[in-house]
Amino acid sequence: MSALLEIKGLSKNFRGLKAVQNVSFDVTQGEIYAVIGPNGAGKTTLFNMIAGAYAPNDGTIIFAGERIEGLPPDAVCRRGIGRTFQIVRPFPALSVHDNVMVGALLREPDTSRASVRAHEILRLLGLHDKRDMIASSLTLPDRKRLEVARALATDPKLLLLDEVMAGLRPTETDVMVDILRDLNRTSGLTIVLIEHVMRAVMALAGRVLVLHHGEAIAQGEPAAVVRDPAVIKSYLGTEVVG
Repeated sequence: MSALLEIKGLSKNFRGLKAVQNVSFDVTQGEIYAVIGPNGAGKTTLFNMIAGAYAPNDGTIIFAGERIEGLPPDAVCRRGIGRTFQIVRPFPALSVHDNVMVGALLREPDTSRASVRAHEILRLLGLHDKRDMIASSLTLPDRKRLEVARALATDPKLLLLDEVMAGLRPTETDVMVDILRDLNRTSGLTIVLIEHVMRAVMALAGRVLVLHHGEAIAQGEPAAVVRDPAVIKSYLGTEVVG
C-alpha cells in the first residue's frame, strides 16, 4: 500500500539545540507505527512539526500526497491529522460530551449531528456513561481516553498519540491497547504513537522508529529493534530485552 505520511530529512533547531536532525520515515495507510526513545530525544518536537505547531528548519512532510510542512495546526487538522497531547488538555469546565462535540464540529457544523457523533465516539471509548461529568472531575485513565475521543471527533485519517498510556496501570494499558487495536482494525485508521510503555508498543506497532538526541538510530519491526545494540545502550537497557 502507498504511504499516507512521508517524512523526508526533517530537522528542527532551537537556537543551538538540534532537537530533530535529518529524520526520514514513512507510514503506510492503515498502519500502526511507533516512535520511541528516551526523554529529550525529539519525539514530541517531531509530532509538533507534523501537526503544524512548529515549522521545520529543513525537510518535507507529505500527507496524502500533499506537502503540509509549515501549515498552521487548524489547516493540518482539516486535512485529516488529529493529535493528542502528552499533558491532557480537555476544556475543564465542559462536560465530557461537550468536549468531544467541540471536535466533531470541525466536520459537522450542525450541532445536533455533531452531538450524535460525540455520542458514537464516547461509546467507542467506553466513556458514554460519563458523558455528563465535568472533564476536570475525571480520573487520569478516563482523561486519557477523553483526549483520544476529542482527537477522533475531528474524523482524522491519521491519529498522532503522544504517550496516551503514560501513568496508566497495566490493566488500564491493556484496555487502551484493545481500544486502539479495534479502531485500527474496524475503521482502517492510521496511528502513529509516541510511547514509553513497551508492552503497548510490542502489542500494537508493526514498525518502530527510535530517536536519540534528535536522530533516528533504528527503524524496523519491534522484535528486531528492541535487540539492536544501539537501542539497548541508549534507551532500553539489557534488563528490558534480556
